[in-house]
Parts: sequence; C-alpha cells; structure tokens
Amino acid sequence: MKRVVVTGMGAVTPIGNNVEEFWDGIKKNKVGIGEITKFDVSEYKCKMGAEVKDFDPKQYMDPKAARRMEPFCQYAVAATGEAIKNAGIDLEKEDLTRFGTCIGNGLGGVATIEKEHAKVMNGKANRVSVMMVPMMISNMAAGNVAIAYGLKGKCTDVVTACATGTNSIGEAYRYIQVGDADVMVAGGAESPICETNVSGFISMTALSSATEADRASIPFDKDRCGFVIGEGAGVVVLESLEHAQARGAKILAEVVGYGSTCDAFHITSPAEDGEGAARAMTLAINEAGITPADVDYINAHGTSTHHNDLYETRAIKKAFGEDAYNVNINSTKSMIGHLFGAAGAVEFITCVKSIEDGYIHPTVGLRETEGEIDLNYTKGEGVHKDITYALSNSLGFGGHNASILVKKWEE
Repeated sequence: MKRVVVTGMGAVTPIGNNVEEFWDGIKKNKVGIGEITKFDVSEYKCKMGAEVKDFDPKQYMDPKAARRMEPFCQYAVAATGEAIKNAGIDLEKEDLTRFGTCIGNGLGGVATIEKEHAKVMNGKANRVSVMMVPMMISNMAAGNVAIAYGLKGKCTDVVTACATGTNSIGEAYRYIQVGDADVMVAGGAESPICETNVSGFISMTALSSATEADRASIPFDKDRCGFVIGEGAGVVVLESLEHAQARGAKILAEVVGYGSTCDAFHITSPAEDGEGAARAMTLAINEAGITPADVDYINAHGTSTHHNDLYETRAIKKAFGEDAYNVNINSTKSMIGHLFGAAGAVEFITCVKSIEDGYIHPTVGLRETEGEIDLNYTKGEGVHKDITYALSNSLGFGGHNASILVKKWEE
C-alpha cells in the first residue's frame, strides 16, 4: 500500500475565504455566526446561521460558468484552485488521467429546487430553467471541479450526510493507496442556507434557538440547544508519497489511518453507546499502527446538539479507555457552525494546521459541561503543544461514522 501525503489545502468558510484567513480567524477565536441574511427569518423560530461573507465567484472562475453553478459548486471550485496553487502543482506537467476528484456534498441545490418549484406552482412550468437539474444534483461539486481544472482521473461524489467531507478524503486516500490515482483533490462543499432546509431542521428541533452569536453553537456545553446551519468548502490535495517527492513538493502532513462504519441504529440519532463511532476511531488508529495514547488531539464532530455531544463523548471513552481523559478535544463548529458535507473537510484542514503550528484551538463559547460530558474539550484558552497525531471525527444522519488520522510529516 502506498503512503499518502497532504500537499495542498483550500477553504471557503464563514470566517475566511482562504486557508490563511480561516486559520487566522481560528487563532483569534473568531465566531462566524450571525442572523441569516439570505431570506427573511423574522417569523422563524431559529434565526442564526454561519454564512460565507464577501465571496465573489468572479475572482475564481469565469462569470458565465459561475452563473451555471449553485454556490456549493462555486465554493468547491474556489477551494480547489487554492489547494492546487498551495500544492505547487503544474497541471500542464501532470498526467491528468491519473489526477482524480472526490468532492462530496450532503444536501444538493435545494435553493435551486425552491426557486424553480415556485414557477411550477405558479403555472409557469414552461419557464423552469434548463440548468435546474445540473445545478441541484450533488455530484456537480466534483463534476464542476474536474471540468474547471481538466482532471480526468477517478471522479466520485461521496454522500454520507454530515460525514461526507471526511469520507471523501478517506476514500481519496484509499484510491491512492491502491494505485487508482497518483493525485486526488478531495473534500466537501455545501450551501444549505435556504427556507426549505432551515424549516426542515427546525421541525426536527435540530437547530439552535439561541439569538446570541457566541452562545448559538456551544458544543459540549450544558446549555447547548442545537447546531447552527453553515456553508462553505474544504478541499485538500492528496498525493502518493513517491509522486510528491518526485516533483519536490512541500509535504504538509501524512494520512495514516481511516475508519468508516455504520451504527445501523436510527435515521438521525447516533447510537446511544457510541459503538459505531468508537469502531471508526479504532479502525483509523489500528491502521496507523499506534495506540490511543499516541493520539494528541481529536477534532470532534461536536455539533452542539444534546444527543451528538453526549454519544460522541461515550464513543471517545469506548475507543480510548482511560486515555480519553488525556487527549485534547475540541469542536471547530463552535466558530463556523455546521457545514454539513463540508464540515469534515474543513476540520481536516484544521487538524493539519494544528499540527503545523502546534496549536489546539478552544471550543469557543464552552462554559460548563455536565454529567458524562467530562473530557478535556479545551475550554477557555487554546493549547500550545507539539502534535504528532490528530484524529478528526464526523458522524452523519443514517448512522454514518468516519474518522481520519493525520500525522506530522517525517521521512
């Protein structure tokens, strides 16, 4: 099996539209949450969202192409461009039939469906846009990226709800390991903030009803009351070690383990004992040939919902035993909300940056835990420490669990 390394990263997030801005915001504990502006929320029980700000697609792609894309595709194309540039890859020198794409999306273009469905309901079915279908289907993040950069290798779209971003990177890692590709761009993208999605999640009582930005997404806090809907994209460049070294690439980190499991329990709730999520973590750790005690940091799924934070805590305890109390845990969602299909990808980037800088950000807004939620969730201030292994968790509706383990680069 080939070794796989990270050589480039790109991001569009509620606290910055590139990795540098995003990470600077993370280090400043910047909260990218506020009242939703994409539609009138005055009559909605939940009003808060984590929107991307000041994003101009014309800066990243042809304006005509941009008009044919839902924002999640625009974000994916923009983040991929940054990742490729960051990796220092000259596409003209690459065998693009060996350069693949694995960029997932959880919810698709629901905003487009809303707009075009209104025409049908108003007796204007003949006015439905010819672009409705290619704008609404979720595989178009990967498709548009491949078209934009001429990537002719394996092109896939993983859809595992909120685990999509982590599964996408994990599956791209597997493709390279077994020789299906030399290079992959991988990650997730999402633009879910529209009336239909918000209404649906409100009906499920899944969204935070808080009205203050710094108390809206508070993972592991005893007063948590739901997640904050967010948008953005995270994309990384993965390469086989031999390919990266042959072109003299700067290696940012190495992917050393991946676990993917199913709870087979409930359509929305994680398994109460955390067994499935624990197994995903254990698979990733075992593949790396290390022990739980070797893991320095866990970027938790940490959605700020009652069930997720409790059951994920149980999962960490099941996978780590007594070592669960020694590892630093945090949730990036405390600052950027829940990016659904993009969440795991942006959180993977957080893990790589944490390793590079030796810094673990706090779970912003966390004040007081309760009961079984008694691990070290990095409350208050961030922690400066050397990090060799970082584990990122993602848990999705339908019982999907994914964990990916990244290691500080060393020969």
